[in-house]
Amino acid sequence: MRIRCKVCGITRIEDAQAAARFGADAIGLVFVARSSRSVTVDQARAISTSVPPFVNRVALFMNPDADQVRRVLEEVAIDQIQFHGSETADFCRQFGRPWIKALALNNGASEGFDAYRDADAILLDTHAGQAMGGSGETFDWSQIPPLPRPLILAGGLTPDNVGEACRLSRPAAVDVSSGVECRPGIKSDSLMQRFINSIDEVNGNG
Repeated sequence: MRIRCKVCGITRIEDAQAAARFGADAIGLVFVARSSRSVTVDQARAISTSVPPFVNRVALFMNPDADQVRRVLEEVAIDQIQFHGSETADFCRQFGRPWIKALALNNGASEGFDAYRDADAILLDTHAGQAMGGSGETFDWSQIPPLPRPLILAGGLTPDNVGEACRLSRPAAVDVSSGVECRPGIKSDSLMQRFINSIDEVNGNG
């Protein structure tokens, strides 16, 4: 099955459109106020409506209150929700939308992951539950245990290492933010293109 790609932390229309042009399957919009990649509802609405059909729009939250999530879903065209904090499965599923749960590996253990078996996927990141990603730090891809849901791989991925990461872990998808940036929240066209080309090579399209 083809490995898919999300470019997260999009803050500009031109970056969303470039990601789609290079072949990204999804873009991520961050609704975490303390993040340098956070967007307002108005920004998110403009970005969301600018992407072409069949590019998923993912809203990222970290320990939000339910009203915040509902407001975003009411005002922005969102296809999936990604929860990056300590949210319970009950909290995540209450919005009636497809959802992804970001989790961190603890010495290779997957204790507690079964609680999220009705998520669309489990995203493994370096500091999930404590930070919203974009740290640029990797983890040992050989330590990924069996998961109850498809794997989305994140954490320190760049155009130079994503091919190896995909070959080692065979994820359903990868998620990149800082690895394709000029500076936080501002994406580089050349880095996005190289990153997606590296995935295409693993997929046999290079």
